[in-house]
Amino acid sequence: MALGTAQAAPRQTNRSKEKAAAEASRAAIQQKLGALKKDISRTESEKEDAADELAASEEAISDANRSLRELADEQSSTNAKLRDLATEQERLANTIAAQKQQLSRLLREHYVAGNEDRIKLLLSGDNPNRINRDLQMMAYVSQAQAKLLNSLRDNLAAVEANQAETQNAKDELEEIAQEQRDQKTLLEKEKAKRATLLANLSSKLTDQRKQASRLEQDEQRMTGLVDRLARLIREQEIAAAAERKRRAELAAARAKAAAEAKARALARAKALQEERARLAREAAKTGKPMKPLPAPAPVEDEPKVADEPKETPQRAADTALATDLPSGAFASLKGRLPAPISGRVAARFGAKRGDGPAWRGMFIKAPEGTDVRAIAAGRVVFSSWMRGYGNLIIVNHGGEYLSIYGNNQSLIKRVGDSVKSGDVIANAGNTGGNEESGLYFELRHLGKAFDPTGWVNF
Repeated sequence: MALGTAQAAPRQTNRSKEKAAAEASRAAIQQKLGALKKDISRTESEKEDAADELAASEEAISDANRSLRELADEQSSTNAKLRDLATEQERLANTIAAQKQQLSRLLREHYVAGNEDRIKLLLSGDNPNRINRDLQMMAYVSQAQAKLLNSLRDNLAAVEANQAETQNAKDELEEIAQEQRDQKTLLEKEKAKRATLLANLSSKLTDQRKQASRLEQDEQRMTGLVDRLARLIREQEIAAAAERKRRAELAAARAKAAAEAKARALARAKALQEERARLAREAAKTGKPMKPLPAPAPVEDEPKVADEPKETPQRAADTALATDLPSGAFASLKGRLPAPISGRVAARFGAKRGDGPAWRGMFIKAPEGTDVRAIAAGRVVFSSWMRGYGNLIIVNHGGEYLSIYGNNQSLIKRVGDSVKSGDVIANAGNTGGNEESGLYFELRHLGKAFDPTGWVNF
């Protein structure tokens, strides 16, 4: 029974190993941002706002949608890999068939020629020239057979490797299919749960939205988050600059050490050459043989320079929020930035928001699930649920410019992901207790919100 259980255990695919490594590398980033969220909410009661009851459900829906999208991409990639493997398998099969035919033909020709071995030929008493010619022919045939057999053996090994890789790809597809089924089931459950919560909380949410203090708290919460993120980004940029300086100094030290070692080697060579010339002149004067030169001094090893320390997962996480973009890259795009979503602008920056504070960003109405795209290249520095903004994603564009995308149905990109202009980073929705489906969009510089109108082509 134990043996049967061991045999039934599923094999670990390459995808499983890579996925485990990727999840481990995200752990440090998520830990730091989790602490950041707790710090923001420390002075607030999580039960004060009825919308908070939707948080777990809306985050779960976002995670399920993101997983389904990632699984679909993996499935497409794995299917393409399977097609390539099938093509390679067919090519190998054709090659092996041709090689087998060629080997059969060589053996048949060898048999028809008399299948004589070398001993028989040598003892046959036949014409020596004929014997020599036949022996050479047999050597050529043997070499051709050996070469063909080696090639055939290599191709058969390649077929086995191809079959193993194909089986691994099929196992990965089955993993993906099962994960998709699980995620779809989870998604449907969470959607039903969210619908029930919304129905039960709708009147309470309506009352709470009328309170200006709630909107002000949302704005303060966002400002606090942006300030803390800005501080983290600055710290990481300083650390990254220090690391670049250290690497440059290390490279300069190595270059200097190499130049000094080369100069010493040249000096030794020159001294040896001068000594050889002096001994030659002395031998010419005395008529005696030239004295042997002393053994050359061993070349000095290049002076040791401290090896560059290997980057640890923690160090990688520490620079996950900073971006390599130059500080003026985003500002140079003013007036040419694409809209983050296709839809109708329902609220503009500075407009009055009921009885509450003015809008600090823009709200763009769009159907649920509409793609939300990054307006410029950057790095995702926040991707999670936040009270008042639902599923929220923030992108750092360098130069202390941030773009903010709220009320999303699902978040596609994760913290630390690099994005290009036009990349899909989320899907529009009405999370965070928003009544209408769409996207809440903000631009901030040095922590302060500013009007996106002159920057983005809505």
